[in-house]
Amino acid sequence: MSFQEVRYRPIFGRVLALVTVVVCALGAVALLVADPASTLRYIWPVLLVGVLAWAVFWRPSLLVQEHGITVENVLRTSFVPWPSITAIDTRYSLTLHTANGRIAVWAAPAPGRHRTLGLAPKDFDGVGETAQGSVGELRPADALTTPSGNLAQLIRGRWERLRDADAFAPGVDPDATTITWHWATITVVVALTAATVIGLLV
Repeated sequence: MSFQEVRYRPIFGRVLALVTVVVCALGAVALLVADPASTLRYIWPVLLVGVLAWAVFWRPSLLVQEHGITVENVLRTSFVPWPSITAIDTRYSLTLHTANGRIAVWAAPAPGRHRTLGLAPKDFDGVGETAQGSVGELRPADALTTPSGNLAQLIRGRWERLRDADAFAPGVDPDATTITWHWATITVVVALTAATVIGLLV
Protein backbone atom coordinates (compact mmCIF):
# COMPACT_ATOMS: atom_id res chain seq x y z
CA MET A 1 0.00 0.00 0.00
CA SER A 2 2.16 2.87 -1.30
CA PHE A 3 1.84 6.36 0.08
CA GLN A 4 3.33 9.64 -1.07
CA GLU A 5 4.88 11.77 1.66
CA VAL A 6 3.16 15.07 2.36
CA ARG A 7 4.80 17.94 4.25
CA TYR A 8 2.75 20.87 5.47
CA ARG A 9 3.99 24.24 6.71
CA PRO A 10 1.54 27.16 6.95
CA ILE A 11 2.56 29.90 4.52
CA PHE A 12 1.11 32.69 6.67
CA GLY A 13 3.18 31.59 9.67
CA ARG A 14 6.39 31.55 7.65
CA VAL A 15 5.69 35.00 6.19
CA LEU A 16 4.94 36.34 9.68
CA ALA A 17 8.16 34.82 11.02
CA LEU A 18 10.20 36.28 8.17
CA VAL A 19 8.71 39.76 8.61
CA THR A 20 9.27 39.66 12.38
CA VAL A 21 12.89 38.53 12.04
CA VAL A 22 13.59 41.27 9.47
CA VAL A 23 12.03 43.92 11.73
CA CYS A 24 14.09 42.66 14.68
CA ALA A 25 17.28 42.78 12.59
CA LEU A 26 16.53 46.35 11.49
CA GLY A 27 15.75 47.27 15.09
CA ALA A 28 19.06 45.84 16.28
CA VAL A 29 20.97 47.78 13.62
CA ALA A 30 19.10 50.99 14.45
CA LEU A 31 19.85 50.53 18.15
CA LEU A 32 23.53 49.97 17.41
CA VAL A 33 23.73 53.11 15.26
CA ALA A 34 21.66 55.38 17.50
CA ASP A 35 23.04 54.42 20.91
CA PRO A 36 25.99 52.01 20.81
CA ALA A 37 26.50 52.35 24.57
CA SER A 38 23.04 50.95 25.33
CA THR A 39 23.15 48.16 22.75
CA LEU A 40 24.44 45.53 25.19
CA ARG A 41 21.57 46.35 27.53
CA TYR A 42 18.63 46.51 25.13
CA ILE A 43 19.59 44.13 22.31
CA TRP A 44 18.44 41.02 24.20
CA PRO A 45 14.65 41.54 24.01
CA VAL A 46 14.99 42.24 20.28
CA LEU A 47 16.89 38.99 19.77
CA LEU A 48 14.39 37.13 21.98
CA VAL A 49 11.44 38.27 19.87
CA GLY A 50 13.26 37.17 16.71
CA VAL A 51 14.06 33.71 18.08
CA LEU A 52 10.50 33.24 19.37
CA ALA A 53 9.06 34.27 16.00
CA TRP A 54 11.24 31.70 14.26
CA ALA A 55 10.38 28.93 16.76
CA VAL A 56 6.64 29.64 16.93
CA PHE A 57 5.84 30.57 13.33
CA TRP A 58 8.59 29.14 11.11
CA ARG A 59 9.52 25.79 12.68
CA PRO A 60 6.13 24.01 13.13
CA SER A 61 5.43 21.45 10.41
CA LEU A 62 3.64 18.17 9.74
CA LEU A 63 5.13 15.33 7.71
CA VAL A 64 2.82 12.46 6.77
CA GLN A 65 4.97 9.45 5.88
CA GLU A 66 4.50 5.85 4.89
CA HIS A 67 5.27 4.46 8.33
CA GLY A 68 4.04 7.28 10.55
CA ILE A 69 3.66 10.98 11.16
CA THR A 70 6.32 13.47 12.21
CA VAL A 71 5.00 16.47 14.12
CA GLU A 72 7.49 19.30 14.57
CA ASN A 73 6.32 21.78 17.19
CA VAL A 74 7.99 24.69 18.95
CA LEU A 75 9.90 22.77 21.63
CA ARG A 76 9.82 19.17 20.46
CA THR A 77 9.44 16.86 17.48
CA SER A 78 7.34 13.71 17.75
CA PHE A 79 7.26 10.70 15.46
CA VAL A 80 4.01 8.72 15.72
CA PRO A 81 3.82 5.30 13.98
CA TRP A 82 0.42 4.57 12.44
CA PRO A 83 -0.41 1.76 14.93
CA SER A 84 0.14 4.20 17.82
CA ILE A 85 -2.75 6.43 16.75
CA THR A 86 -6.05 5.83 18.55
CA ALA A 87 -7.99 8.86 17.27
CA ILE A 88 -7.62 12.07 15.25
CA ASP A 89 -9.24 15.23 16.61
CA THR A 90 -9.59 18.82 15.35
CA ARG A 91 -11.24 20.55 18.33
CA TYR A 92 -8.57 23.18 19.00
CA SER A 93 -6.01 22.05 16.46
CA LEU A 94 -5.27 18.90 14.52
CA THR A 95 -4.44 16.50 17.36
CA LEU A 96 -3.22 12.91 17.32
CA HIS A 97 -4.41 10.77 20.22
CA THR A 98 -2.07 7.95 21.21
CA ALA A 99 -1.85 5.48 24.08
CA ASN A 100 0.68 7.85 25.69
CA GLY A 101 -1.33 11.04 25.35
CA ARG A 102 -2.21 13.70 22.82
CA ILE A 103 0.08 15.40 20.33
CA ALA A 104 -1.22 18.73 19.04
CA VAL A 105 -0.04 19.89 15.63
CA TRP A 106 0.94 23.54 15.96
CA ALA A 107 1.11 23.88 12.19
CA ALA A 108 -2.61 23.11 11.84
CA PRO A 109 -4.75 25.01 14.38
CA ALA A 110 -8.52 24.90 14.13
CA PRO A 111 -9.84 27.74 11.93
CA GLY A 112 -11.33 30.84 13.52
CA ARG A 113 -15.05 31.49 13.59
CA HIS A 114 -14.83 33.91 10.66
CA ARG A 115 -13.29 31.16 8.52
CA THR A 116 -16.08 28.68 9.24
CA LEU A 117 -19.12 30.94 8.76
CA GLY A 118 -19.49 30.13 5.06
CA LEU A 119 -19.12 26.36 5.35
CA ALA A 120 -21.67 24.20 3.51
CA PRO A 121 -22.46 20.46 3.71
CA LYS A 122 -20.38 19.86 0.57
CA ASP A 123 -17.29 21.00 2.49
CA PHE A 124 -17.61 17.80 4.56
CA ASP A 125 -18.13 15.38 1.67
CA GLY A 126 -15.87 12.36 2.09
CA VAL A 127 -14.85 13.04 5.70
CA GLY A 128 -13.87 9.74 7.33
CA GLU A 129 -16.23 7.89 9.64
CA THR A 130 -13.83 8.22 12.58
CA ALA A 131 -14.30 12.01 12.50
CA GLN A 132 -17.97 11.73 13.43
CA GLY A 133 -19.27 12.10 16.96
CA SER A 134 -21.70 9.81 18.75
CA VAL A 135 -24.66 11.04 16.68
CA GLY A 136 -22.74 11.65 13.45
CA GLU A 137 -21.88 15.29 14.09
CA LEU A 138 -18.78 16.94 12.64
CA ARG A 139 -16.77 19.93 13.84
CA PRO A 140 -16.26 22.96 11.55
CA ALA A 141 -12.52 22.24 11.79
CA ASP A 142 -13.17 18.90 10.03
CA ALA A 143 -14.25 20.64 6.82
CA LEU A 144 -12.04 19.59 3.94
CA THR A 145 -11.71 23.22 2.84
CA THR A 146 -9.81 24.10 6.04
CA PRO A 147 -6.14 23.15 6.59
CA SER A 148 -6.92 21.25 9.80
CA GLY A 149 -9.76 19.31 8.19
CA ASN A 150 -7.87 18.59 5.00
CA LEU A 151 -4.84 17.26 6.87
CA ALA A 152 -7.01 15.35 9.33
CA GLN A 153 -8.77 13.62 6.44
CA LEU A 154 -5.45 12.77 4.80
CA ILE A 155 -4.31 11.12 8.03
CA ARG A 156 -7.67 9.47 8.75
CA GLY A 157 -7.86 8.06 5.25
CA ARG A 158 -4.46 6.40 5.55
CA TRP A 159 -5.08 5.25 9.13
CA GLU A 160 -8.52 3.79 8.35
CA ARG A 161 -7.23 1.94 5.29
CA LEU A 162 -4.37 0.40 7.27
CA ARG A 163 -6.71 -0.54 10.10
CA ASP A 164 -9.30 -2.10 7.80
CA ALA A 165 -6.56 -4.04 5.98
CA ASP A 166 -5.27 -5.44 9.30
CA ALA A 167 -1.92 -3.83 8.54
CA PHE A 168 -1.20 -3.13 12.19
CA ALA A 169 0.92 -6.22 12.80
CA PRO A 170 0.79 -7.77 16.28
CA GLY A 171 4.54 -7.37 16.60
CA VAL A 172 4.38 -3.57 16.23
CA ASP A 173 4.57 -1.69 19.52
CA PRO A 174 1.59 0.71 19.56
CA ASP A 175 3.42 2.85 22.14
CA ALA A 176 6.46 3.38 19.91
CA THR A 177 6.03 7.15 19.67
CA THR A 178 9.40 8.92 19.93
CA ILE A 179 9.91 12.47 21.18
CA THR A 180 12.96 14.66 20.56
CA TRP A 181 13.23 17.84 22.59
CA HIS A 182 14.72 20.95 20.96
CA TRP A 183 17.22 21.62 23.71
CA ALA A 184 19.19 24.18 21.70
CA THR A 185 16.06 26.30 21.20
CA ILE A 186 15.05 25.93 24.86
CA THR A 187 18.54 26.94 26.02
CA VAL A 188 18.69 30.00 23.74
CA VAL A 189 15.21 31.18 24.80
CA VAL A 190 16.02 30.78 28.50
CA ALA A 191 19.37 32.56 28.10
CA LEU A 192 17.85 35.46 26.14
CA THR A 193 15.01 35.78 28.64
CA ALA A 194 17.49 35.96 31.51
CA ALA A 195 19.62 38.50 29.61
CA THR A 196 16.51 40.58 28.87
CA VAL A 197 15.47 40.68 32.53
CA ILE A 198 18.99 41.53 33.69
CA GLY A 199 19.41 44.20 31.02
CA LEU A 200 16.16 45.93 31.91
CA LEU A 201 16.71 45.81 35.66
CA VAL A 202 20.37 46.79 35.85
